[in-house]
Amino acid sequence: WLGALRFDNLALRSLPVDDSEEGGPRTVPGACFARVRPSPLQNPRLVAMSLPALALLGLEAPAADPAAAEAEAALFFSGNRVLAGAEPAAHCYCGHQFGSFAGQLGDGAAMYLGEVLGPGGERWEIQLKGAGITPFSRQADGRKVLRSSIREFLCSEAMFHLGIPTTRAGTCVTSDSKVVRDIFYDGNPKNERCTVVLRIASTFIRFGSFEIFKPPDEYTGRKGPSVDRNDIRIQMLDYVISTFYPEIQEAYSDNSIQRNAAFFKEITKRTARLVAEWQCVGFCHGVLNTDNMSIVGLTIDYGPFGFMDRYDPEHVCNGSDNTGRYAYNKQPEICKWNLGKLAEALVPELPLEISQLILEEEYDAEFDKHYLQKMRKKLGLIQLELEEDSKLVSELLETMHVTAGDFTNIFYLLSSFSVDIDPSKFEDFLEEVTSQCASVEELKVAFKPQMDPRQLSMMLMLAQSNPQLFALIGTKANINKELERVEQFSKLEQLTADDLLSRNKRHWKGWLEKYRVRLQKESVGNADAWNTDRVKVMNSNNPKYILRNYIAQNAIEAAENGDFSEVRNVLKLLEHPFQEAEGFQEVKGDAEEEGAAATAAVCAQETRSRQSYCSKPPLWASELCVT
Repeated sequence: WLGALRFDNLALRSLPVDDSEEGGPRTVPGACFARVRPSPLQNPRLVAMSLPALALLGLEAPAADPAAAEAEAALFFSGNRVLAGAEPAAHCYCGHQFGSFAGQLGDGAAMYLGEVLGPGGERWEIQLKGAGITPFSRQADGRKVLRSSIREFLCSEAMFHLGIPTTRAGTCVTSDSKVVRDIFYDGNPKNERCTVVLRIASTFIRFGSFEIFKPPDEYTGRKGPSVDRNDIRIQMLDYVISTFYPEIQEAYSDNSIQRNAAFFKEITKRTARLVAEWQCVGFCHGVLNTDNMSIVGLTIDYGPFGFMDRYDPEHVCNGSDNTGRYAYNKQPEICKWNLGKLAEALVPELPLEISQLILEEEYDAEFDKHYLQKMRKKLGLIQLELEEDSKLVSELLETMHVTAGDFTNIFYLLSSFSVDIDPSKFEDFLEEVTSQCASVEELKVAFKPQMDPRQLSMMLMLAQSNPQLFALIGTKANINKELERVEQFSKLEQLTADDLLSRNKRHWKGWLEKYRVRLQKESVGNADAWNTDRVKVMNSNNPKYILRNYIAQNAIEAAENGDFSEVRNVLKLLEHPFQEAEGFQEVKGDAEEEGAAATAAVCAQETRSRQSYCSKPPLWASELCVT
């Protein structure tokens, strides 16, 4: 089945490769790739495969003997056998992590296999993630486990079917090989199954790929492994632009500065559009370091990501992000900051004064334009583009915020709101919308104090009497959050469900009246035809299904018990996110809370921190409790 794959490994022919066979982690100077070999796994077996993703490589659904094809996929996409024509290598890159330059990073668990030519001649790089140690593994073992691999596999495909640029996932293969992971870093490690994901993209080159030339950083002292190798920077620019931006190469073939400026302008606009798409589906990446930013504008490297349930602009899905640097509402500005670091990495081939001007002129304008265009579609505003639309969107999000509305479900519901809805049906719709808002019980969970009262009292006394010692064991921000919890939890004890419902209805009634007025401006001519078109546009831009934490966790738990059917069922669901699925029902209440709690384990391992996971209540909870 896999014999049909046609390899043509252009990257390794175009960029310098370290051919050293020296094993173990090491610095790799003067090279963009280092040759590696996958480490075999015991008894590899297929968890799931994405046929739409594999079709990019020219692989059709195996009709004759599906079981044999699954076994073949498990053998080759675990790394136990290397495909004819494949040339395993690990990519060298650096990165700014949480704002600080970290020096050499590289593919510590991923391995480039090669580039496969698709049916139409298009080129696809394929990677194995979790296939073993590379020169860039540092202190790690180059392995990934079942739970994190399932999350990446499912989310890669979910994002594609939502229409968001992303790397793809072809297969997920697990094994009987085990690695030890301390999930919560609490001294209770356990054995977990080694698992490998086949990743597919036009390229996995990222912003950090150009940071390997960085001289010693003035703050961290770290430097790239290929300082003063501008010849390689030129090679990389030539390769990236000619291969992935051929129209720019053709237009500016005789002027490298103009060519490089046009390339930077295009990646700036692609990145702005990408993050606008994230914001419109409530996606939070979690680790927006420069080494996790694609040079062709794709969503790349799924770690502690998360889709928001309750709308919270300050939502943080990464347990190690103590300062909220990568919070949902900060993603646009962080991606712009990362583009600034890419601009620095392109000097001298693109002077900084040129790239900085491009960044200031293009990024915000492109983001705002694309974001509002997408939001208009989500609200069914398909005829007119009015200045007031931006305010309408902002007020919708504020209403979601103060009522803790479910981001995905409320957008999906809005397509059933009619411009000429009668009063009784308006009340019914209001009931339906407010049913998607947080309950008093949810608020109590969010604001449940996390410190023993005596401990809190001691910390307050210590902050006053010995600030230096206090600074070693706590922060004023954390203490203030705990005081806020105590105060708001006390208020919640007095808040009834009827009081909360009445308040939520008042908020939503006010916004829906404004929405109806705006829709009336659209409804001209044939009202029935307009409404049909409106609903069609809304239903193709507001997903019914996203990869919620509890959905992923249910599939993970089943797979850890040897049942892969749930992963495959979820994959099918996510392939049609805008359609109502027969036999699937959103699970609410305890099941969802348990799924979210279990996902904390996944995120904790991904980010190597448990301390701050859900360390503060969401801001919407605070807003709800304010009288």
